Parts: sequence; structure tokens; C-alpha cells
Amino acid sequence: MMSSESVLPLPENPIIVGFGGVGVDFLAVVPSFPKPDSKIRTTEFTVQGGGNNGNTMTCAARLGLKPRIISKVSNDGPGKTMLEELEAEGVDTSFFVVSKEGTSPFSYIIVDNQSKTRTCIFTPGYPEMVPQDLSRANLLSALDGARVVYFDARMPDNALVIAQEAFHQNISILIDAERPREGLNDLLSLADYVVCSEKFPQAWTEASSIPRALVSIILRLPRLKFAIVTLGKDGCIMLEKCVDDEGSHIEEMDVDSCFVSLTTRKEDSTAMPTCIPSPVTKLRAEGIEESVCGRLYYGTSEKIPPSELVDTTGAGDAFVGAVLYSICANLSLEKMLPFASYVAAANCRALGARRGLPYRTNPRLASFTE
Repeated sequence: MMSSESVLPLPENPIIVGFGGVGVDFLAVVPSFPKPDSKIRTTEFTVQGGGNNGNTMTCAARLGLKPRIISKVSNDGPGKTMLEELEAEGVDTSFFVVSKEGTSPFSYIIVDNQSKTRTCIFTPGYPEMVPQDLSRANLLSALDGARVVYFDARMPDNALVIAQEAFHQNISILIDAERPREGLNDLLSLADYVVCSEKFPQAWTEASSIPRALVSIILRLPRLKFAIVTLGKDGCIMLEKCVDDEGSHIEEMDVDSCFVSLTTRKEDSTAMPTCIPSPVTKLRAEGIEESVCGRLYYGTSEKIPPSELVDTTGAGDAFVGAVLYSICANLSLEKMLPFASYVAAANCRALGARRGLPYRTNPRLASFTE
């Protein structure tokens, strides 16, 4: 029988709310990505639930949280399958809007077995969700007792209504910023935490490097406690905003130089993910007048043997799910980054966005919280 010490601890308040995309993924594994006007055969095919919101909430549920999802599907076969799959994972789907007619969202995903990349072709659902679909009573019920609300920045008009209510109730808000989108700036202005894709920071700020972009993001979004940028196999980088104690003598440092100094401390012999933090520093960036008092963190990724790497679909969603757990469990940031990287890597060992997501009974998970 497994000891309680080897199980991921349950947070005191495990309730989170997710709003955004759900869908069905049609995953086709091919020997290599097809050339135009060619015919190839799949080596494996599967149908799974997908969508950033659905994947992230499934990850959070497996880690022990109690997620509620607000989204919309149609009363068709794929929509029913999505709801059943989420409910089986322990996700509360009672706040879904189910349209009597129309089609549920879905994606075709081509997994290149040679390069281990995936290409997604997304088809939105119809009719789209509008703010009138969610009554105020249902919204208040969904947010009741929540520790964090997560947004993948889809359906911006609806997202802003939910985010504004969460803001007024003093519920923490986490935004997954994959790329600049309509309405994203309004959402970001309410955020406590943001997790970005590798391309987002520079696209959004026009900074010449990711570390400089992080300084710009923290300055532009004064509510943020931290901003994380995921870098795939190269790990992640995070900037935490700290209190600037005017009476203390805090060293000032160029943010690019600080990041380089962190990466040089990486131990290549270590296969498991680690976190390398800077001291509290006044970080300055070329072209930006103000500096930021904060800590820069470099998180390494797990070295996955090529024979174990199957599919990177949903790795970012898994990372965010683990960040949500970390916030609810009050994990230190030094523990959060390796934990999230491990969860993301575990998901890359199976086909699809959810099949490889670890459960809280995985003894390796608990070791990151000790």
C-alpha cells in the first residue's frame, strides 16, 4: 500500500475555475510531415478531448485540485463525449453552456514521428459563446470559493466579464498568453500571474530579447506577481516582482547579463528539472528607463530520452496545470518551476494532450514539494 508521504498533498483550497477552449482532438501519427499533394498513411490514430482549457483543467484535476470549467459545446456526439471525459476526470462541467444546435469545436493534429513536432488545424464551434449565455447567478456560483481563475484568452468578451467579477471578488487570475489576441490586453490588466509561450513576450512588447520583454511586461502590468515564459526543451524563465525596500542597498544588474549568469550555472549532468534563482536585484533593460525590483529564475527542463519522447501536444497546458496546483498549494517558486516542468515532460511520453498527464499518486510528484 502506498504511503501518504509519497502522494502529492492536497491544498487547503483546491477549487479553481477555468474559462476558454475545449474540443475534440483527432490525432494522426505519421512517419514524417506530408509534402503538398501527397498521400501518406498514419502509424497511429486516436481521438481525445482537447482544447487549452480542457487540457489544463484535466491536469489540475489529476494533481488533486477541484476544477470547474465554463465553456460552450453543442449537443452533438463530440460535445457529449467531451463532457463525459471531463466528468470522468473529476472536472465539474455543470457550468458548461450546451447549444441545442450547431457543432462542437475540434482539431486535426498531425504528429510528425521523425521530428517529434505537432501541427494543429483548429475548427471553432458554432454558435460561439456570448456573454448572455452565462447568467450572473451561474457566474457567481462558478466563482464561489475559488482560489484561482484561469483564462486561455479565448472568447475575449466572455472572458472579460468573468475576469472582472473575479477581480471584484479578489480571486487570483492567471492568464495563459500564447500569442497576441483581440481583448487580451484588457484581460492582462487584471492578471496576478501570466504564463507566456516563447514567442509572446517579444511580440507583445517589441523588446529585443525575452529577459528584456519580461521587464517590460512587469512594468506594463503592475498587478503581476510573476511572469513565466516557457521555452520548450530549453526550460523556462520567470521574473518575480519583489518589494523595493528603499532603505536597503539592492544591486542593479542588466537583465540579459543576469539571465546568462543563471544559465551558466546549469549542470548538464542533471536529467531532472531544476531551478536556478538570482538574488533580489534591480533589473534594468536596454531601451527601458525604469528598472524592476525582482528575482529572475531559470528553470531547466527534464532530459527526455529520444526513445521516450512521443508527442509534445499539450505540454504547455500541462505546465500551466501544475502552476495552478503550485499556487493553490503555496509552493515556493523554486519548487514550482521544476514541478511544472516535470509534469509537462511526463505528458510528452504519451500520444495526445491528456493521456500522459500524471496523477497525484505518482511518487515522483511529491518529491518536488518536499
